[in-house]
Amino acid sequence: MSGPMLNREELKYLKQHEIDYPKWDRCIEEASNSRVYAVSWYLDRTAVEWDALVWGNYEFVMPLPRRRKLGISYLYQPLYCQQLGIFPNPPTEIAIEFYKAVTHKFSYFDIQNNAENIPPKSLKGVHILPRKNFLLHLETDYEAILSGYSKNTHRNIAKANNNRLGFVENIRLEDYLQLKQKNLPAQFPKSGFQKLKSIIAYSQYKGLGEIEGVYSPGNNLCAAVFFLRWKDRLLYLNAASSEEGKELRAMFFLIDHFLGTTAGKNLTLDFEGSMLPGVARFFEGFGATPETYYQIRGNRLPAPLKWLKRNSE
Repeated sequence: MSGPMLNREELKYLKQHEIDYPKWDRCIEEASNSRVYAVSWYLDRTAVEWDALVWGNYEFVMPLPRRRKLGISYLYQPLYCQQLGIFPNPPTEIAIEFYKAVTHKFSYFDIQNNAENIPPKSLKGVHILPRKNFLLHLETDYEAILSGYSKNTHRNIAKANNNRLGFVENIRLEDYLQLKQKNLPAQFPKSGFQKLKSIIAYSQYKGLGEIEGVYSPGNNLCAAVFFLRWKDRLLYLNAASSEEGKELRAMFFLIDHFLGTTAGKNLTLDFEGSMLPGVARFFEGFGATPETYYQIRGNRLPAPLKWLKRNSE
């Protein structure tokens, strides 16, 4: 696409109430880089307040989760919302227009693209940071997946198999939330817990999510994972484990059993990755391979506010 053919008036900034939700969702669902994080019902539960950049008649869209602090509106990445960006993945010339619009509209932004959106290096005043996601393709049979486990993972599964654990499919949301709440970090925000509850409840209502659990010999729920299915991806969206579960290697047991039931299907298990080495090792131990996506940051705030923003996150 050459410069003269590009009609910049095609790009519009829409407030949340101006967005045509059916057109928006159709664009996200049909995009080759589709992510559940960008569907309207999901954004309503995670970002709560979000606007959008829309190209033409919803040919390309970009969600803009926003907040206000000290009277300044800025973009951020909501909890439980790993990858956003532009959908579908646009030509470079159109992508640049989206990024220009973001930098023009917002003095501060810290957001994460989906893996298909590689930000152009020519962007001015934008810091681009690579992040790791971990994916495990499940098309092969269980034996083939098993052969990709690390020695450490095999050892932990062997220990778990000696602990008389029980794997249970589709456990109740109430049981999961109880386990989660008992094992939350002290600083975890209450609003984050409510958002998680809302995401899981709606996903289950729509038939998109299920919770798998592991019970100890004493019949205590000691580990559980909420998996959200979107298209051909199974998102390891949220996990919970008690101290007993950690001692019994229950999460190793859970993932191994889950892979045994899903192997051979045309699905990809999306672990959502982690920049924490220990968590990354856990995912890689099951044979998951890294996928790079990009965090983009910009800060044109006046100097005193720059300091304040850095120290109030």
